[in-house]
Amino acid sequence: MVKIALTYEGDLRVKAIHEPSQEAFITDAPVDNQGKGESFSPTDLVATGLGSCMATTMGIVARKHQIELKGMEVHVEKIMSKDQPRRIETLNVDINFPRQLQPDQQQLLENTALNCPVAKSINPAIKMNTKFNWGEKLPNG
Repeated sequence: MVKIALTYEGDLRVKAIHEPSQEAFITDAPVDNQGKGESFSPTDLVATGLGSCMATTMGIVARKHQIELKGMEVHVEKIMSKDQPRRIETLNVDINFPRQLQPDQQQLLENTALNCPVAKSINPAIKMNTKFNWGEKLPNG
């Protein structure tokens, strides 16, 4: 169990403190929803959580199977609905690997990303499009 303490600081800003580590950050409402857009919005954190969870769980599996993922990049595009109620409509995820792996390793990592805890916690009404981009070919590949 992890506790997070949140304090509304006014002007549509919230300070969040991760109690176990005491790390903190600020959220801000986006410009298109009455905010200043000076930090992550709450819905940005959903997108960030998805990308981070995918990277982390693939890292766990990669470590177990001695697969090097250093340099992997995850880019998440969040698209909000145009109608009401305001909500995340689509999350587009591009995962860029520094090099190609064996097909069975690629499949293992793809399955891991698509089944990470955050992906499995997101409302099924949110479209999630994930693209895996494998980099340089392996020698003799």
